[in-house]
Amino acid sequence: MSHRSNKKTKVGLALGSGAARGWSHIGVINALEKLGIEPDIIAGTSIGSLVGAAYADDRLEALEKWVRALKWHDVVGYFDISLDGGFIAGKKLFHFLRENFYEKDITDLAKPFGAVATDMESGVEIWLREGSVMDAARASSSMPGFFTPVKHNGTWLLDGGLVNPIPVSLCRAMGANIVIAVDLNATLMWREEDYGWQNPIEAMEKPQEERDENGEFIDKMKKFKDFIWPDALGKTLMEDRDEVPSIIEVLSRSLNIMQLRISRSRMAGDPPDIVVTPRLTNINMLDFHRASESIVAGEEAVSRIENQLKFYNLI
Repeated sequence: MSHRSNKKTKVGLALGSGAARGWSHIGVINALEKLGIEPDIIAGTSIGSLVGAAYADDRLEALEKWVRALKWHDVVGYFDISLDGGFIAGKKLFHFLRENFYEKDITDLAKPFGAVATDMESGVEIWLREGSVMDAARASSSMPGFFTPVKHNGTWLLDGGLVNPIPVSLCRAMGANIVIAVDLNATLMWREEDYGWQNPIEAMEKPQEERDENGEFIDKMKKFKDFIWPDALGKTLMEDRDEVPSIIEVLSRSLNIMQLRISRSRMAGDPPDIVVTPRLTNINMLDFHRASESIVAGEEAVSRIENQLKFYNLI
């Protein structure tokens, strides 16, 4: 008898952290549903909480349509630079998301949902399972150094990826007895030259006529690039170069290493039943405009684990 027909079996989907690489969660979910797998419980960390909340609210198709249409200048337009707690306050972006996708209470979602955040003062892992969906997703996505932290119930919360990048434990606590985990960090330390590299701000180098006709907006983009994303970011640390790595390169690389190590440690202690690992080594943390590539990577990752899904009688 298949697990899908067994009412006692609940499938949990643990969507991990990984900034812009998290759009691949959409591809994973789409591919699972094509195989007839519809998870009963959704838990997300960081970008996983944003995608997971949309899925739990039956709004994934709308979110996919929006992210596929994003261009680099759209992404820049949503970023409001701040020097208080992070480079990006995120007010514009999260206001848009609240208005269009997440204006609900967690308990009103179609599927059980939870998000992971980190208490900035104590370092304690916080599970957000009630209250505003957007507040939970915003807190869970407060990536240190990039997005400003969020105050919640009198305490400042940071990105959940600091303590639990792939929330398998939250899935199980919510009642899942089969957990499918999506690990966005598995391939982060692969050699970029083996898989190609695309500078996320290559649009800045295109002729003026190929870019936005609004000169004022182009100037804004250039200033943003110079302030937060220096030219050195387009090169990998594996190259022999003399210039000192940029602050964003150092931050992003450090977060990659941290999340990779924490993910391995957490999954060793509380292993999921199935792990989906999209190959995303050429997608950078702020490549939110490359959703289509990330979604395809998610779909391809599911195709590689079909035998595991069969083993658990999910297909």
